[in-house]
Amino acid sequence: MQTLALHNLGLAIDDHWLLRDVTMALRPGGITAFLGPNGSGKTTLLRLLAGLLTPSAGHVTLHGHDLRTFGRRELAQRITFAPQDTHVSADFTVREIVAMGRHPHLRRLQRLRPHDYAVVDEALRHADVWHLATRSVLELSGGERQRVLIARSLATQAEVLLLDEPTASLDIAHALDVLDLCQQLARAGKTIGLALHDLNAAARYATHLVLLNAGRLVSQGGPDTVLQAAQLNRVFDVYTDRISMADGTPVLVFSRQSNNSSHTDARNLP
Repeated sequence: MQTLALHNLGLAIDDHWLLRDVTMALRPGGITAFLGPNGSGKTTLLRLLAGLLTPSAGHVTLHGHDLRTFGRRELAQRITFAPQDTHVSADFTVREIVAMGRHPHLRRLQRLRPHDYAVVDEALRHADVWHLATRSVLELSGGERQRVLIARSLATQAEVLLLDEPTASLDIAHALDVLDLCQQLARAGKTIGLALHDLNAAARYATHLVLLNAGRLVSQGGPDTVLQAAQLNRVFDVYTDRISMADGTPVLVFSRQSNNSSHTDARNLP
């Protein structure tokens, strides 16, 4: 069953196509990881999925219905997007920022209800920012602000969570905590979409991978389908080696092509 799907989707700005001919779907209970070099279209794709951008070609559907048929408030209840940019200019507390995730569920000028406060508290704990609740968001590090924005997304209780590079500003422990949380949410039936640079994290946590390059869909499927050395070499302009950890878990190791003349160029392999 598809939750959110793209159908021959494209986006052009000033006659330049940022994305073109993308067809794929996110499913409940799954984690879809969007991979690709900088400028490949990952963030643009997430914003299209969230309804924040209007496609130039094709369309996006939520449970089979065109995203353009949903009102803004209804869409915000169903789909939430956490950007990579953690800049916040206003002096709000962490709790106030997270509580903004409840606004789609409130009528105009309506105050938070006891249920809303309980949801906010749960989101603060899940994102490990409970201890920061009374702090000004302006006092936080980039990694802490990233977790606050994830908590705000959790507070919406949306069925679809779209996260743009959610681990980019985090230390190793908190990055693993965020990915573990995404896995827990998927197991609970949520639909998760992540833009990631860490291909090994994608292989470990994602159920479906989407590889993009220059606005085009290169490959999609499971890790064994998408994370093939020859394909990664072409897209990222690197050499890719696959090694095994002590427990047998495969790990991808990358090096720059210009520094590895002794390697066989996997781009020329059949």
